[in-house]
Amino acid sequence: MIVFRLVLLSLAAAALLVGCEEKREPLIRAPLSGASGATGAAPVQRPAAAGRPLQLGLSEANANLLAPGSAPPGFAAYRDALATLRPDRYRLVVDWSKLQPDPAKPADLALGQDGCARGLPPCARYAGLRANLEAVRDARRAAGGGWEVMVAIYGVPDWAAVPEQGCERRTTEPRARAISDAGLDGYRALVGQLRALGEEVGVPLRWWSPWNEPNHAAFISPQRASCDTGAPALAPAVYGCLVAAAREALAGSGAKLVLGELAGFRGPRAQHTGVGEFIRALPDDVACAASAWSQHEYATPADEPAAPFARDAVAEAEAALAARPCTAALPVWVTETGVGGARPGDERSTRASGLARQCAAQAARLERWAADPKVQAVFQYTFRDDTAYPVGLVDARLQALYPTQRLWQAWADARGDAAPPRPAGCGAP
Repeated sequence: MIVFRLVLLSLAAAALLVGCEEKREPLIRAPLSGASGATGAAPVQRPAAAGRPLQLGLSEANANLLAPGSAPPGFAAYRDALATLRPDRYRLVVDWSKLQPDPAKPADLALGQDGCARGLPPCARYAGLRANLEAVRDARRAAGGGWEVMVAIYGVPDWAAVPEQGCERRTTEPRARAISDAGLDGYRALVGQLRALGEEVGVPLRWWSPWNEPNHAAFISPQRASCDTGAPALAPAVYGCLVAAAREALAGSGAKLVLGELAGFRGPRAQHTGVGEFIRALPDDVACAASAWSQHEYATPADEPAAPFARDAVAEAEAALAARPCTAALPVWVTETGVGGARPGDERSTRASGLARQCAAQAARLERWAADPKVQAVFQYTFRDDTAYPVGLVDARLQALYPTQRLWQAWADARGDAAPPRPAGCGAP
């Protein structure tokens, strides 16, 4: 009976994989530079280690907080605070669903943004991704280096999404659904546009993440054919289609893939896929294409619940990667971290205590990653607080720096092999 049930689930999963999965064999026609020894291919070239405990990265979408020189009212002081972090890497987040609502028109990479924090001032308009890359170019020149860009894509336009299917939430939007064959063609064109923009602006785009959080139902849905944690995960195969499309679009550019970008879910869930589960489900021709592995992990004070997330998602990813020869030696990038959860209340003593506890939790994560030889880079998400996801280093209204900003500043200033002392206001070691 159990075997019969598993066969039915497998058939259901295959039936749901419309679009790119009809072309799954072979997905990648060119030889894989990172394939295992059985293929006779050369190993993927790994990035060099940094000269400090961790390479520091940053996600921040507001170009007004990135560009040196004159700044709009309300931005200058906090732009300067960001600049002193001197990030080694910058994560350029691309929401395709907003850039190309009409398949007959190319994606608008200069789509105007109001520069607010979900309506909160200060605000100042900027020209979307083009302005981001121009700001990164100028910040790199001003700093004399750093700011190496990693592109991370998400968001399926309505016209590129497959119909509703499988175990989906009532609130699932087309932008979260699996991608159709027509969508894959559009995705390749988007990657080509981004490559061209980088060349035009003068910012090399060497690192690419094909899709953000593919194990999360908000980014690929459905995750399973039925709302049963024992049902096969569908998302790894959909992700494989996106990886193949990205490789095709980047062929000949020398670009490298940062695969994973996984949300830190522990164990299988009906509408999400666990970290280890997702990695184990990837076929070799996908997993072996990685030059680095990306994992998301947010800090949580020890006395607060972390469910449904793993306390150490990075360790879970490393264990799963170690089981496959071609991924065992991959460097790990934590491409999203921050202190999760709502900000403390307005009462001053409670707020100060809460922010200190949050900062201490983030400090412990940074110290753990600095001691892990596999972890090469860690990216703060974001600099300015997003009121819908408040994990930034400064408040949404740009009126106060959090203790976590001083923590990241201490790491930016460190150049030795040991973790720097925690700054005042960051809780006890």
